[in-house]
Amino acid sequence: MRYVVEVVQAYGLCPWAHTPPATAAIFGAHPPVDAWVAAAEQLLAAGAEVAMVIAPEAALDRRALAAIRDAVAARLPSAGVADFHPDAPLDLATPARAVPFLRRAPDPLLQLVPLAILDEVRARDAHGAPELRDQARLLGGHDATSHAPIADRIARANFATLARDAAQLTAALAAIDEDRRAAYARAGISARR
Repeated sequence: MRYVVEVVQAYGLCPWAHTPPATAAIFGAHPPVDAWVAAAEQLLAAGAEVAMVIAPEAALDRRALAAIRDAVAARLPSAGVADFHPDAPLDLATPARAVPFLRRAPDPLLQLVPLAILDEVRARDAHGAPELRDQARLLGGHDATSHAPIADRIARANFATLARDAAQLTAALAAIDEDRRAAYARAGISARR
C-alpha cells in the first residue's frame, strides 16, 4: 500500500487513486493463470472498482508477467488489465516508454478495472465533465479543453512529473523496496528478489 500512497497518490499519477484498491495476494514462485483469474474474479465480484492481485513470491520477469496479463485479460473480457513489475527501468524517451517505470510496484501485480467504469470515464471525458477537467488541470496544467483521450493526457502529465521528479520517485521506490525486503524477511515470505 506504500506504493499507492507514497508514489501514485503523492505524485498525482492517477486521478482516480484517491481510495485504496481492493487487493488479494497469491503465492508461489510461478502462480498459475488460474490463481490470478480466481483472485481477480473474487475481487471484481465483490464490486471492486480497482482490483490488484499481488504475487509477492513470484519469480516472473516482465515478459512472463505480460504473458499472464494477456491470459487473464482473455479470460476476463469485462475488465481492463494492466501489469506492474518491480524491475521496469527508467526510460524518458517518450511518455509511453515511461509508463512501465511508473508502474514499478514492489511486487509483480495485475490491476483490473471493470470496462464499464472505464467506459463511463471516457464518456464523461468526451462530454467535458467538470471533474475530469479539474483533474486534468491538477495533473500538470494541461489544456482542459484538449480533445486528446484522458489516458493520453494523464500519460503526458505523468511523463512531465517523472521528468521533473525522477530522482525523488526513484528514491521513494528504493525505500519502499528496502522496507518490503525487511518486512518479508520478518514474516518469512520467500520473495523473488
